[in-house]
Amino acid sequence: MNRRHFLTTAGIAATTLALRRPLFAQTPSISIAGNSSLGADEAVAAILARIHPPVFPKRDFRIDPSNTADARPAFLEAIRQCNASGGGRVIVPRGEWNLAGPLHLKSNVHLHLEDGAHLRFKTDDPGLYLPVVLTRWEGTEVYNYSPFIYAYQASNVAITGAGLIDGNALDTFVKWRPRQADDQKALRKMGAEGVPLPQRVFGAGHWLRPPLVQFFACSNILIDGPRFINSPFWVTHAIASNNITIRRIHVDSPHINSDGFDPESCTDVLVEDCVFKTGDDCIAIKSGRDQDAWRIGRPSENVVIRRCEMHAPTSGSGLAIGSEMSGGVRNIFAESLRMGSAKSAINIKANLDRGGAVERVAVRGVTVGKTSALIQVTTGYHGYRGGNFPPVFRDLLFENIRCDEAVSPISTVGVPAAKLENVTLRNIRVARAAKPPEIRHVRNYRVENVTINDAPFSSAGAVD
Repeated sequence: MNRRHFLTTAGIAATTLALRRPLFAQTPSISIAGNSSLGADEAVAAILARIHPPVFPKRDFRIDPSNTADARPAFLEAIRQCNASGGGRVIVPRGEWNLAGPLHLKSNVHLHLEDGAHLRFKTDDPGLYLPVVLTRWEGTEVYNYSPFIYAYQASNVAITGAGLIDGNALDTFVKWRPRQADDQKALRKMGAEGVPLPQRVFGAGHWLRPPLVQFFACSNILIDGPRFINSPFWVTHAIASNNITIRRIHVDSPHINSDGFDPESCTDVLVEDCVFKTGDDCIAIKSGRDQDAWRIGRPSENVVIRRCEMHAPTSGSGLAIGSEMSGGVRNIFAESLRMGSAKSAINIKANLDRGGAVERVAVRGVTVGKTSALIQVTTGYHGYRGGNFPPVFRDLLFENIRCDEAVSPISTVGVPAAKLENVTLRNIRVARAAKPPEIRHVRNYRVENVTINDAPFSSAGAVD
């Protein structure tokens, strides 16, 4: 085996043990008092009071422009110097910067892209993204190709500026999707059976695509300003991290599996003033898949999303929770969202084998143009294997929502053994809908001032 691609089992095991140590104190639960707007407002204020962007020393390290054919060595040296000196800004000047491999950010490093800076990753040789690193792939922990920009167990990390981050992956990694099925199935089986992490080594010879940007087990994260294009897989992804601010980013990634931002098992997250144009979910809140997530036991919690523009016309959702949510998702507040078109506008999804709970979710102040499904809450998403571990969905509020056109305006569907609980629809207007609402197996379903096709809607026909 090529030494460059070699990673010892001992090294993997050491990394795994380090990850298992508790990194962050758990924050207290927050309740939506009676599903009221007042309770949601108070909860949002409490979450925002805890989220603070990282602060860096006033010390700059400029990238040397002498070798733009492969600027990666210069980037890595600037990152190293910045970290070793106690932190500061690594400044990327205007121009095209070709990178033959990933950038691994370190603590106290602020990567700043000046206006006109274009980071373009080389993708004709997948081996450039080896050795493998610890990641999650669709909710299961694995050692796989490095994300193009990656940070592990770092604190105080930022990517800012008006520059462009180009994955350059449409003709390479993106085309791996038809080949991934065997590896996808093998990894899911490993997670379900509890195969030790040191044995879950993929990478060379396998077809699991890496994300463009990923933070794993990090704290105090800021992404503010860049535009992201041509991602190999999910665009920005945070795992087991806390105190995260995503602000003013522009994601343009129209192919499938190109989620815009996926916080997974993260605590205290703010997403604001962003534009997402994706071929999959614009934002998908996750917490791991099935038995692997039960083993880790870390939810996504305390997330505020506001003033974002979302477009997902071909596949996916504007705002999604799940389907990998087995670690639990709670205290989610989304408001002032604009969705031009989306296959699904608001989609809370899991299957009957996921386990876990989604609770205390408020989605308010949303305008939608055209969608196949406006509000969709289902425990019957893809991947049914017998229905042995149904999830719990409870305390869901949808309020002040306007939609021009929907095929399905409202679909909230539980199962008799695991009913949805405490679902409130308030001040919702759907101008045109092709289908009637579908409400089945919901306990305590409340409807206030909801009109569909100019006719008042009530929950009188709901199936308990």
